[in-house]
Amino acid sequence: METIIKHLVEITGHRDHELLNISVISALRELTHAEQARVLDILVSGQQIFVKPRISFENEKLIVADDGLGVNNNGELISTFPDLQKGIAEHQNVIENVDAHGTRTVWLPIWMNDKVHTCLEIVNPTTYNQNTKEVMDGILIVYRNFQNLLDYSERDSLTGLLNRKTFDDNFSKILRTSALAGASADSARTDPERRHDETEKQHWLAVLDIDHFKRVNDQFGHLYGDEVLILIANLLRSSFRPSDKLFRFGGEEFVILLRSTSLEDAKHIFERFRENVAHYDFPQVGTVTVSMGFVQINPFEPAVGIIGRADQALYFAKSSGRNKTCYYDELVENGDLKIEHSNDDVEFF
Repeated sequence: METIIKHLVEITGHRDHELLNISVISALRELTHAEQARVLDILVSGQQIFVKPRISFENEKLIVADDGLGVNNNGELISTFPDLQKGIAEHQNVIENVDAHGTRTVWLPIWMNDKVHTCLEIVNPTTYNQNTKEVMDGILIVYRNFQNLLDYSERDSLTGLLNRKTFDDNFSKILRTSALAGASADSARTDPERRHDETEKQHWLAVLDIDHFKRVNDQFGHLYGDEVLILIANLLRSSFRPSDKLFRFGGEEFVILLRSTSLEDAKHIFERFRENVAHYDFPQVGTVTVSMGFVQINPFEPAVGIIGRADQALYFAKSSGRNKTCYYDELVENGDLKIEHSNDDVEFF
């Protein structure tokens, strides 16, 4: 009982999803004496569902995945786990499987508002009695409640996107990931056997703004303005990968952190989203457009400088006709934006 209380204290003391996940999977692993325990992300991309390990305990070793590295980082299709797929489709709370080798796997989907984004996996647990099951149920209830509290504090109440106060933590993770990727690329350049396989994958930040949004509110009312914001958020979710981060910064301004892709692909992805918005028929309002400015993320540059450059590109898009996607470096290269260096800092014009 003392061990369980200790785990509950740890779980209720966290204000971070990752630390919360580590605490709950540690508690379940210890309680069930499992050989392996994992926290799985259930990711929806278009019409497909993927299963991606987030946190794993293997041979007493804790492994935390970094979803910023790699190109194909959505995980495995859920069809790879037919019992899990069937159990989630049937909204089961406990899903069990014993394979041909006698390996027993227990999945515990974490349901929130009839949706599951996280699933706990326990491999080869010992046979547990009713008392253990009740303790597990209690831990899962506490875990689910705290996940809801964290989601509520991190998400914009209108659109469900991440809110501005969560941006700093997510951006810091991107900077760390980008620095690691840069070190890996430097290693590849000095390795003759890897040099020909090198692809320039970077992280990108885009700031977007809804064109003439005040006119929407003034002409149709704030209820339709809110509906436009909600529909823009839905288009963002359908246009970007689960590993990309989407934020509402306030009002009609949004920020996108696009992970691990080339400049050419980044341009295509941002343009595709802009076109998706322009071609969408917004109820009552009709056509709505967005303007975007984006930059490559330099892990050694302060966040304020990176956002400032994206804002400059956005301002150029707004002032040169709107409904455009502008890349900061191209604007500088073409002479549309100028950089003046002073002794103290860099000023953008």
